Amino acid sequence: MRLSRRGFALGASAIWLGGCLPGGGLPEVARPDPALEPGLRPQPNPAYDSWIAEFRARARERGITETTLDRAFRGQGFLPGVIERDRNQTEFSRTLEDYLAIVAPEDKIRFGRGEFARQRAALQRVEAEYGVPAKVMASIWGVESYFGTKRGKIPVISATSTLAWEGRRGRFFESNLMDALRIVQTGDARPEQLVGSWAGAMGHTQLIPNAYQEHSVDFDGDGKRDIWSDNPIDAFATTARFLARAGWRRGQPWGIEVRLPQGYSGPLGRKNRAAVSRFRELGVRPARGGSLPDHGTAAVLAPMGAGKPAFLVFHNFNMILRYNPSENYGLAVGYLADRLDGAGPLVGDFGRDKHGLTLEDRKALQRGLTRAGFDAGTPDGVIGKKTEAAISAYQQSRGLAVTGEPSRALLQALG
Repeated sequence: MRLSRRGFALGASAIWLGGCLPGGGLPEVARPDPALEPGLRPQPNPAYDSWIAEFRARARERGITETTLDRAFRGQGFLPGVIERDRNQTEFSRTLEDYLAIVAPEDKIRFGRGEFARQRAALQRVEAEYGVPAKVMASIWGVESYFGTKRGKIPVISATSTLAWEGRRGRFFESNLMDALRIVQTGDARPEQLVGSWAGAMGHTQLIPNAYQEHSVDFDGDGKRDIWSDNPIDAFATTARFLARAGWRRGQPWGIEVRLPQGYSGPLGRKNRAAVSRFRELGVRPARGGSLPDHGTAAVLAPMGAGKPAFLVFHNFNMILRYNPSENYGLAVGYLADRLDGAGPLVGDFGRDKHGLTLEDRKALQRGLTRAGFDAGTPDGVIGKKTEAAISAYQQSRGLAVTGEPSRALLQALG
């Protein structure tokens, strides 16, 4: 989360991206990881330090006490790695096929179905209150934090202050930094509990501090708006409340996979909406058969072009995009929600890439590289920097032209 890495919507705040201890103490959660890569550990930066000094004065003017500032900034600092991540967000930089392979692979779906079943009662309680389907909430949970197992370890104070100082979205991140300080000052969490993603998103459903302040809910009635503990119900309710306030329509789906007729030339893209009856006339059909459901005006998305998987999306798809504005993200949430609820994989086929390789070919290539002694990382079929480095190393070791690119010849050579 993401996520997770996140949306900016619904006014100044957006969401991207439990139980208590005996005796009423704050919950124990993951601490910053001392093994984080160097770019995610504080680095010297005099310009950042000067900005922090100026910011502290602004924070005091807004009611943040000196004690809170001292506690919150102790051990924090400039993190160059978060700036790099801000420039390379996966949901915007990858194809839909790659993105689904990253956030909704089959092993994650199998694991997620078990977690969905375990939290079904809690999710159904939240659905009854806010109208957001349990499967959609479970999917967001899965996409954002791998069902609560990967909630992030980057200090929120460091991340938001770094991005505020950097300035590309300075006002937005300064606002989130200020709200993170308010979380500390009100006692909702200790500074060391505020860990999460590179963009300051926290907890099971990766809430940024603005969203926490505006939408958080004490749904289990324990006196705390707790998104950090192992009990995810307050995070579920907060995210559902956000979506309900954004305009989620109770009882309506996000969309469905469809088949487009050969030579389809009708409306395409989220901004080119039309009545479902129009799409029926144009020959658009559900991928699994039957008739197109009608839930008001809709749009056809074919993010990878003609002949690849396509989708008819309704109003609630746009509400998912209020959580994160990437269409890949919205389609992944919808797809994973349906899979968690028992649906099968996509009917449509993404086919071969520009190198003539299918997703399974690319997985086989990654496995082959690793067997040959060149670590290509997780065999997910997504060709990233690690796989490219492994290919380059293999090519160099064999006296081949070093391109770092996959190919059918390389796949065959790796056996």
